[in-house]
Amino acid sequence: MRLRHGMAVTVTTALASSTALLGSMGTAHGASPAALPAHFAAPYLQIDGNTANDMAADMNATGLKNYTLAFLIPRSGCTEQWEASGDSIGAYASQISAIQSAGGNVVISSGGAEGGELAETCTSVSSLTAAYANIVNTYGVTRLDFDIEGGTLDDSAANQRRNQALAALQAQNPAVQVAYTLAVDPGGLPSEEYGVLTDAKSKGVNVSAVNIMTMDFGDGQNALNDAESGARATASQLAGLYGISTSAAYGRIGLTPIAGQNDDNEYFSQSDAQTLESFAAANGVQELSFWEVDYYDKPVGYAYSRIFNQLGGGSTTPPPGGGATGQITGYGGKCVDVAAAGTANGTAIQLYDCNGTNAQQWTVGTDGTLKALGKCMDVTAAGTADGTTVQLYDCNGTGAQVWQHQSNGELVNAASGKCLDATGPSSANGTRLQIWTCFNSANQHWNLPS
Repeated sequence: MRLRHGMAVTVTTALASSTALLGSMGTAHGASPAALPAHFAAPYLQIDGNTANDMAADMNATGLKNYTLAFLIPRSGCTEQWEASGDSIGAYASQISAIQSAGGNVVISSGGAEGGELAETCTSVSSLTAAYANIVNTYGVTRLDFDIEGGTLDDSAANQRRNQALAALQAQNPAVQVAYTLAVDPGGLPSEEYGVLTDAKSKGVNVSAVNIMTMDFGDGQNALNDAESGARATASQLAGLYGISTSAAYGRIGLTPIAGQNDDNEYFSQSDAQTLESFAAANGVQELSFWEVDYYDKPVGYAYSRIFNQLGGGSTTPPPGGGATGQITGYGGKCVDVAAAGTANGTAIQLYDCNGTNAQQWTVGTDGTLKALGKCMDVTAAGTADGTTVQLYDCNGTGAQVWQHQSNGELVNAASGKCLDATGPSSANGTRLQIWTCFNSANQHWNLPS
């Protein structure tokens, strides 16, 4: 059902449109997807009827446009279904097409920790090749992801059959990319996971991405440190396997932590995510992902999506009206106000009767900042806990000073993933503003100048 345990690497099979291949199988669904960039974020979404619209919600909130949908598993023989819902291939086509039409891309992931993968039940290589091609054709996707772990990893016959089928698919259309998601240790890929890649190479599969699951290491160490250690070791292994430089090897790696609480009681924080994004950008990592949008990221205002979307220069979707100056109004019709028009760092930001003074004149920055009296609206000490107060502070370019205005009026802080909130809730003059978990309440709705 979900990615488990820190030793995982992803092989993604991506297929760009091919007239010859599609001509033999019908017309691809929807608009042609944009090509995946050299560096991008594509978090996992465990898709069913209740979560399918999360892609659009996340995209609207953060600007992120690439998603990895989990998981296709065998129903019987060479027929697949979506694990969480039991729906057949073809379900959720409208949501996928909407992302593609918006300039995004969707990766379809097969396998996972529990449901198995089609190569285990579809024992004809030609039929398996056709089944993989059907996923690409039905959804018009450019990449397939194979999450191979647990009992599926132990099935050597299935692993070899899958690689034969993927090689055949790439022979039909060389634009098909292949990526594997596999477990990883802090010391790199274990032998069995590494063996999946060596067999793929021997079968002639062109593996474009190796997505390592940097999660659930179970060693009691820092999840971020283990992730970086695993990435370094994997880059060295891939450089040796493919005869490329370490720099080029990083360009084939994806990193996939769990966003927040891991199963082994390790915790991957939003601060960890920002550090890992910086590590990925500095080393030329191809992809950042995480498990999982609906259960882990949506409750914190899609904070992990915002952070990882910075890879490759992705937008952090600052509020609309960049450059506009005026009042910010909220609960009870009151204005967001700098207490006593103070300019010292740490001056409280509060609700107060609108009075047209400079203490209530806020400039909406194109970088997501909100500025008054020459300083920025800031989350005190870059806190992430409910009830952390908001203050005026020197502008410093951190996520604690970036605010994303949502369509429902919420102002989400980029670093914490939480909403600007009138304490109480109260609209009395002097009510202190704070951050709090977003719950679409009236005391979290704000009107910006335009």
